[in-house]
Amino acid sequence: MPHLQRLLDTKVDFCDDCIGSKAEEMAAAVQPGEVLLLENLRFYREEEANDKGFAAKLAKLGEIYVNDAFGTVHRAHASISAIAEFLPAVSGLLLEKDLVMMSKILAAPYRPCVAIMGGAKVSDKIGVIRNLLPKVDRLLIGGAMANTFLYALGHKMGASKLSEDYVELVRELLQNDVEKKIMLPEDLVVADSFDNNARSRNVSIDDVPEGWMALDMGEKTINTYSAIIRSAATVIWNGPMGVFEMPNFAKGTEAIAVACAKSQGSTIVGGGDSLAAIDQVGVSYMITHVSTGGGSTLEYLEGRRLPGVDVLLEAED
Repeated sequence: MPHLQRLLDTKVDFCDDCIGSKAEEMAAAVQPGEVLLLENLRFYREEEANDKGFAAKLAKLGEIYVNDAFGTVHRAHASISAIAEFLPAVSGLLLEKDLVMMSKILAAPYRPCVAIMGGAKVSDKIGVIRNLLPKVDRLLIGGAMANTFLYALGHKMGASKLSEDYVELVRELLQNDVEKKIMLPEDLVVADSFDNNARSRNVSIDDVPEGWMALDMGEKTINTYSAIIRSAATVIWNGPMGVFEMPNFAKGTEAIAVACAKSQGSTIVGGGDSLAAIDQVGVSYMITHVSTGGGSTLEYLEGRRLPGVDVLLEAED
């Protein structure tokens, strides 16, 4: 509490509940400029159940509902969705900025438009890739997700992490990519164990040793991807290019962060790991827009409806 008070430079009170008479009394006593911090509402099951009764109790604490958290709008929860039935509901400035930037990029991006998809799970990104493919000029794949794509094309991937349940789906996606927009690594940094100090080497995608695993992009891929990104007019990046938490396998992710920063076009970076990467390299200030949403960013890029946004639009109508 003292730390929050210093940051806000105002009085901050705390209530050990988020509904009920005590919370209502403390909320009514708040003076202009003061802040009341409530207990985490996720202690109530009714929150995630989007319970209207619970939302009505929350609504007693205020006069207007403002959602400024893009990272939560993909959830149909009581404090995000149902509460809009009980209070005038509006978007905060940060949420508005995220939505405006993302909608512009998807509706009419400046070209060439390049999307970069990394991370480990194909399941998290397959819908995003499908939705983005018609909209972009190049889609660069990296991270452990690239292993599944390469495996689907017949490359032996040693002990690399794979999403085997998605191999056929990935193969079908690649076959349907008639314009060959999807780009995959040409080479990889492989290691003999999942350890920062493991033996490692840069190899062609055709030369992954048995028992070794791909943990980063190789030099050729870094150069190819970086050149494409630097010449793009629009760049969208979500997901690391390797195990960037380990310094010896962070080069690919860091190179992509630098390429995004040096791009002369508009750049949007979303997702916790990608944000950590640009912070790690120190180039956050050079990115056009840093999205505050993780799951929300992915679902928006996938073309899904966002419950927290829908209720705000309905309230506006």
